[in-house]
Amino acid sequence: MPEIIKVYKQSFKSMRFIGKKYGDGDRVNGDFSAKWGEWFDNGWFAQIEQQVKGNPKDICEEGDATIGLMRDYNGVFEYWIGLFTPEGTTVPDEYAYIDFPAGNFGVCWVYGKEAEIFMREGQCGERLQRDGYNMHADWADWCFERYADPRFTTPDEKGNIIIDICFFVS
Repeated sequence: MPEIIKVYKQSFKSMRFIGKKYGDGDRVNGDFSAKWGEWFDNGWFAQIEQQVKGNPKDICEEGDATIGLMRDYNGVFEYWIGLFTPEGTTVPDEYAYIDFPAGNFGVCWVYGKEAEIFMREGQCGERLQRDGYNMHADWADWCFERYADPRFTTPDEKGNIIIDICFFVS
């Protein structure tokens, strides 16, 4: 059973998210793992990384992690795959972007088996609010999965990994 093992606030600098947007019609077997496979197979993260000037970790400690950004926008679910980059990063053709001003994330580490740790945004949002974090008024409908290396990529001795579920908080 997955569990939230850490909750904290993390500051970040102004940044630009660069990626591609998907919707419910892009799900395969209920999720977006096939889209993630396309990203890795096609080298799309590398195309964005080639545009980055400076160190993505200057945004925040895990600034180089891959991101699954999501929101419910007027009743339509959006799921974006991409990277946070320094503000002003050039956007390659066929990609979209969203600029975020400097602020704070509320971060939850969800620990467990890979098959069990996804779609825990509701639990994490509730936990952040219970722990006294306030969702940022302008960005309250956004949250994201952060796949930080090695927490997500290297299982521990029990075969568990950690996914970061993050919300914008004030």
